[in-house]
Amino acid sequence: MDVNTNKIARIEELVAILNKASEAYYNGQDEIMSNYEWDAMFDELTALEEETGHILSNSPTQNAGYESTSGQKEAHEFSALSLAKTKKVEELEKWAEDYPIWLSWKLDGLTLVITYDNGKLVKILTRGNGTIGTNITHLKNSIKGFPLDIPYKGHLVVRGEAVISYTDFASINDMIEDEDEKYANPRNLASGTLNLDDVDEVKNRKVHFHAFTLVHMDEPMISWGDRMNFLEKMGFTVVDRELGDAKTIGSMIDKWTKRVESGKMDLPVDGLVICYDDTEYASTGSVTGHHATRAGYAFKWQDEAVDSRLRYIEWSCAVSTISPVAVFEPVQIEGTTVSRASLCNLSEIERLGVGRECTLSVIKANKIIPKCIAVKDAVGEVEIPSECPVCKAATRIHTSNSGTRTLHCTNPDCTAKNVKKFSRFVSKNGMDIDGLSDQTIIRFINEGYIREFADIYSLSQHFETISQLEGFGEKSCENMDKAIEKSRDVHPVNFIFAICIPMIGTDAAKKIINTVGFEGFLERMEQGVGFEDIDGIGGEKSNSILQWYANETNRQNLENLLQVVEIQKVEKKNTENGTCNGLTFVITGDVHQFKNRDEFKAYVESQGGKVAGSVSGKTNYLVNNDVESTSSKNKKAKDLGIPIISEDTFVEMFGK
Repeated sequence: MDVNTNKIARIEELVAILNKASEAYYNGQDEIMSNYEWDAMFDELTALEEETGHILSNSPTQNAGYESTSGQKEAHEFSALSLAKTKKVEELEKWAEDYPIWLSWKLDGLTLVITYDNGKLVKILTRGNGTIGTNITHLKNSIKGFPLDIPYKGHLVVRGEAVISYTDFASINDMIEDEDEKYANPRNLASGTLNLDDVDEVKNRKVHFHAFTLVHMDEPMISWGDRMNFLEKMGFTVVDRELGDAKTIGSMIDKWTKRVESGKMDLPVDGLVICYDDTEYASTGSVTGHHATRAGYAFKWQDEAVDSRLRYIEWSCAVSTISPVAVFEPVQIEGTTVSRASLCNLSEIERLGVGRECTLSVIKANKIIPKCIAVKDAVGEVEIPSECPVCKAATRIHTSNSGTRTLHCTNPDCTAKNVKKFSRFVSKNGMDIDGLSDQTIIRFINEGYIREFADIYSLSQHFETISQLEGFGEKSCENMDKAIEKSRDVHPVNFIFAICIPMIGTDAAKKIINTVGFEGFLERMEQGVGFEDIDGIGGEKSNSILQWYANETNRQNLENLLQVVEIQKVEKKNTENGTCNGLTFVITGDVHQFKNRDEFKAYVESQGGKVAGSVSGKTNYLVNNDVESTSSKNKKAKDLGIPIISEDTFVEMFGK
């Protein structure tokens, strides 16, 4: 076999590997390889294609993305092409020529194209393969960052990136009990989320749209900067941006890169983008491969891989999954000291070939997350623990349908399985304790510092040790201590929500406190009287409270907690004379008189009314600022003869 034949065979192999990885990447499936590995293979493929002239029609160098395997497909009005990419600043300087250019983030999410006509949002498409996307207009109320109605009445097409922040990603992923359903990164989660049909579940995932270009509007607007300002005025979240030129690109990139390396960047990014301010000039470029030559240029960071010797593998239990973390000799990677990197699961250990002793090649993926990309000089096999590091119960290995092998604790009462409860306890609706993220809680559970809620108020006993842990310090402990001490004085509604009684959220807690007060709440539980007489509680919720209190562990934990916190004195409210007394409302769409729908709901309840989630025969009013909307709620209200009023009309009738 000659050399050229070997190269063609390698091209075909790379195309198959990269397309399989892209399919998983764009459809929210398990990540097959890291961006680092994908970029290396893509660069190799590009070089081989240029050398041999052998380019397959399905090569990723010829396609802008990968078409989703589900959903209704629709052609793009304007092709959504990819950008040319480089890791060299001098190539960007050459490309910029003498024209003003804008620098912005290359957000790592899912590209969406949104169309408006007559001031109304009429369509949302995913980028798909650049020519055909998936219609996800049904999710318009579940994604933030764009308005449903805009003042501009012409034909408007906007392109942007739908992303999930690192904070929201960590919170969502930590709450997924089944390891097989966890997502590899925020981009993977965003992609998987937008494949869902459940609009409420999508809304819970906190996907946020960031506009990065105005593709079309009827009136000419040459400046890209003016276009972005226009979109901001229309109500869009728009990417951060900075104006410069070829002479300033280098210093601008350095400054923006430091923002990522600081660790304070909560949005996932995988590079930077430059584009011409002159959009007319930008549109004159030709189309080569899968990108337009003047549409923009993407700058990808050159990942710095550093070798370090493995010290040991730490096994961290969260929910029911026990995950391996590589602890290695501290090394400097791009200005910070790194000594830990997640190995995800048993399958990843096997894929990398991690040994009992070995050298790890580590990068900071997207300048933030330490990631092991290769292993050298492996000796021996990794010892898989036979017992849980938290409760010492036996472990078991689970193999998913896709072949992923994960380690699990078999003890249903393991403290680590209570991460959801601790997360709810410290949340804003609960005790509102800043600094105790899900990952921090998991760490403290594994270290043995937390076993029940009251233990949080004894964390200061461990601060000397905690301050020495990676990611912490004296200042972190000091801030944590302040937040914990502040939370000791708590409103009874927040407290009831925090202790995690099944079926009892803030609404039920408000009804209980407003009717019987906190002392009455405790007395009724002790006496087994129940709460079904309270309007809006009913027998099912009442039984849930009594069953929770009947559990000895719950009673003891409650007693311990009441020893370390102070419940605020709150008078029972009399809402019989409220303006909304006896009325049931359904609130839908955006609001403007109230800060948000939660504040709106709180007002209705303070005036003796109820707020339901769906329209029924018991509904008195549907509040929707788009009174003429053809939404399902409006249609049902009209069918039932229920008045549909705007928020302004509500305020006129019932006050604020």
